[in-house]
Parts: sequence; C-alpha cells; structure tokens
Amino acid sequence: MLHTARARRGMVTSPHHLASAAGLRVLREGGNAIEATLAMGATLAVVYPHMNSIGGDGFWIVARPDHAPIAIDACGGAAQAATPDYYARLGLKAVPWRGPHAANTVAGTLSGWAEAKAISEEWGGTLPYGRLLEDAIDAAENGFPVTRSQQDLTQQKWAELKDQPHFAETFLHDNRAPIEGHLMRLPQLGKTLRHIADKGPLDFYHGPLAHQIAQDLKAVGSPVSLHDLAQHQAQRRTPLSVKVTGATLFNFPPPTQGLASLLILALFDRLQVTEAETFAHLHGMIEATKQAFLLRDRYIGDPASMTVDAQDLLDPTKLDRLAQTIDRKTALAWPRPAELGDTVWLGAIDQNGCSASFIQSIYFEFGSGCVLPETGLVWQNRGASFQLEGTGPRVIGAGKKTFHTLNPAMALFDDGRRMVYGTMGGEGQPQTQSAVFSRYGFFNQPLQQAITAPRWLLGKTWGENSVSLKLENRFDPSLVQALREAGHEIEMLEDFTSTMGHAGAVVRHDNGVLEGASDPRSDGAALGF
Repeated sequence: MLHTARARRGMVTSPHHLASAAGLRVLREGGNAIEATLAMGATLAVVYPHMNSIGGDGFWIVARPDHAPIAIDACGGAAQAATPDYYARLGLKAVPWRGPHAANTVAGTLSGWAEAKAISEEWGGTLPYGRLLEDAIDAAENGFPVTRSQQDLTQQKWAELKDQPHFAETFLHDNRAPIEGHLMRLPQLGKTLRHIADKGPLDFYHGPLAHQIAQDLKAVGSPVSLHDLAQHQAQRRTPLSVKVTGATLFNFPPPTQGLASLLILALFDRLQVTEAETFAHLHGMIEATKQAFLLRDRYIGDPASMTVDAQDLLDPTKLDRLAQTIDRKTALAWPRPAELGDTVWLGAIDQNGCSASFIQSIYFEFGSGCVLPETGLVWQNRGASFQLEGTGPRVIGAGKKTFHTLNPAMALFDDGRRMVYGTMGGEGQPQTQSAVFSRYGFFNQPLQQAITAPRWLLGKTWGENSVSLKLENRFDPSLVQALREAGHEIEMLEDFTSTMGHAGAVVRHDNGVLEGASDPRSDGAALGF
C-alpha cells in the first residue's frame, strides 16, 4: 500500500517516476517549483509519449506566498486555413478524430514553458534550459523503458494509428506495439529538444525550428502553417476562484473546463454532507457533476466568443440557487454525450512555498497520430472537438481556441496549507479532482488515501463513448446497490483502472512540512527531500 510521502525542502509528483526523479534533481540543485515542473514536463514528453508531447497544449497555475496565483494559457488557436469551408471541400461533416485534418491547431505547450520560465526568473530562478531539459534529452537519445500503459494503448489504438504519417516508424517495433520494458529511442525528438535547450522554446514559433516544423506539417498534410505558428503567444491570465468551507479553490478559465471542477466542489459543499464514502457523498458528487457539466457545455469555449463571464457563474447567490436543484435521493437522467481525452498532470512545491500545477496534453492517445518526420513531434488533435456548423464559442474559425478538458487545480486553505492537484482523464478530470479534494479537504482523509481510494466516472470508458456511471469494484456493494436504486445506470470496472485518470497532489503545511501523493493507477511517484 502506498503511503503519503513527506519531506521539508521540496516535493514533486508526476505520472511517471523518471519524470518525478528529474524534477526532484532540480529541486535538490536549488531550483524552484516552476523549474522542477519544467524538467518533469519535458521528461514526460519523452517517456510517456502516448499521453503527451511538446506538439500539444499546456496550462499552468503558479503561485508564491502572499501573491495571487497566476494562470498561464498555452493553448494554440485554429489554423487560418481550418474553416468550415476547408472541411466541406474535403467532403467532411465533422472534424476527424485522427490524421492530418485533425492536426488543425497550433501546439502551445512550448510557449507556456517560456512564459513559466519568465515567471520563474522573476522569482529568482537561474537554471538554464540546458539543465532543465537534460533528463528529457538523455531519455530521447539513449532510450527509456516502455511502460505497460504505452504497450497496452498502442495495441488498443493500433487500427486508427498504424497508417497515420510516420507513426509506425516512430512508435512500433518490428511493425508491432512495443513490449513493456523494450528500450525505445526517439532520436529526432532528442535533436529537437537539444535545439530548444540551446535556442529557447520560442524558436518553435519564430526561428529555424519553426520553419522546419512548418515544412513537416505541410508534408504530413496539416493545415497549420508557419504564419499560424508565428501568430501564437502564451498569455498570463487570472484563474477562476471560488470559496468553499475551509479553503479557496483556483482553477483555469475558459477555454478549459476549470469552471466545472470548481462548480462541482462548490455545489457539493452546499449539500453539507458529513461522511465520506456514503450514498450522500457519491450521489451528491455525481449530481453536482451533472449540473456543472450542463453549465459548462452551455457556455464554455473560445473565450473571445463567449457571451458570459465564467467567474460570474461562481457567484455565491447563483451557486446557492443551483445547489437547490439537486435531488438528494434521485439521479437526474443523463443522456449527454461524453468527451474523450488524454493528458498528464504534474506538480511541485519548493521549500519557499512556491507552487506549480501544470497540465500538458495532446488530447487523445498519441494525439492526431501524425509524427513530424524531421522534428519527431507528435501533433495534437485538440481541434477535433471543434464544431463545423452553427454559431457559438465551439465552432471552428481561424485563430479560435477549442474547448479544452485540461484544468490544473490549486487550493489555498484557511489554515495556511497550500495544495496543487490534478489528473489526466478528459471528461473525468473535474470528477477525479473533486473526489481527491473532497476526501482530503472536506473529510480529512490522508492525502495518499484520497488518491488511492476507489473512484467514479460519469461518462466515457477508455476509448469508448458511454454515459453510464462507472465505479471501481472496491466500493461497498451496499453503496453500489443504493446508487442503483436511486436511478444511476452503473457499470462496474476493475479494482484499479486508468479509466479513472492518473491523479497527483502536493500539499505544503504552514509549518513547512510537505506531503505528496501519486496514483497507483499510473507509473508515477511522489518524491521529496
């Protein structure tokens, strides 16, 4: 059984132990939380290639004591050429999930690295990119052991990935999915990371690397151009926030579903449930999720096209009214479609109390499936969630930001604790965040127990659309029966499943003690010193 890791001088967590080790090395060398998180993010882009890439998007929430948290929006917009007419000429009525026409948005992750590094330097950070990318470069050039999750997901997604540009030659071994423990090398990606270490991340958008990426994108058939890359830049933004009993919660503003994560916890808090792992706990969380998702899907998309201010939806009076619509005994019918997604979350807190919550994603497993031949980048398919018809914030258009499932979280407790937490898992991200925080923040469970405990998911199973309520098989059978009797359509899954996401959390107490936890469903580790 995993136990909560504790330390004093620094703590990191990520879904892969090699990435966590890279972050811990940076903290040991005097780096701050942002620098450690950058090192972890770069390493994950190599050793967890099915989950993320520098050809995707990224979102940060960073903070230091006695200062307001800062959100970094590193989400790329749609290509100028990616219009409804573009897809109509191709004979498509929807954006495809895979392939070059799904690779229709700029990858913003590296712009977020640059902005995070700038904030780190404002906080006194001094480590150069060459040091922060050291572990990632070594893994790409000299190899890393394939994980079971990479093996399994490559096998599961074989049919839709094997014919995508340059995928097979990059990620298959003898034209088959690599076996767990196989040493995989990604030399083109290693070369790209060395270039970034030398020239900086913004060369991805404006320098020689940008020209090479644009040529690669054109070669595979993506509509993203050099002009699109040059137009992109990361933004510093104000996080959304809401007060709950004992803490103030922060999450990411649109185009992400951070609003949903805050709504679930704020609505559940108003139900005044007193015991964890009861019908009132799970049913209350699930019904709060439904109300949060209805609001999310009504309003959230490209922030420039939205008609409401997301922070206004967190007004206490509005939350009070919405909480009153929750039936405490009966499940609301739930026919809505589910969202897919694949991602990594990672976080760190240093000895000075500076904290970073970061999420990096290519959307589906291996994103669009397109690998850029000269740079070794897997390009995201985040733009597959754009709509091609109608009006509103989710309809595709030049430069528009697509709806994002990504939402890194942070909490500042009234007693002085600070917490960074998050998960991968598409539709499940707000639900897993709420499970973890409710158990730790509302019901005082130990941090690792809050992550290890059985979880639920309203929505998709891994790689399939489904609207049933999934439960890990470790829940009390009497609780499961009570949920069925309340009208929940339940599907039981195995004891531990990646369907429920790969969560993690780090907490700093007011006395300086740090706690960390990682998910037994992942390949990760929480490490401190």
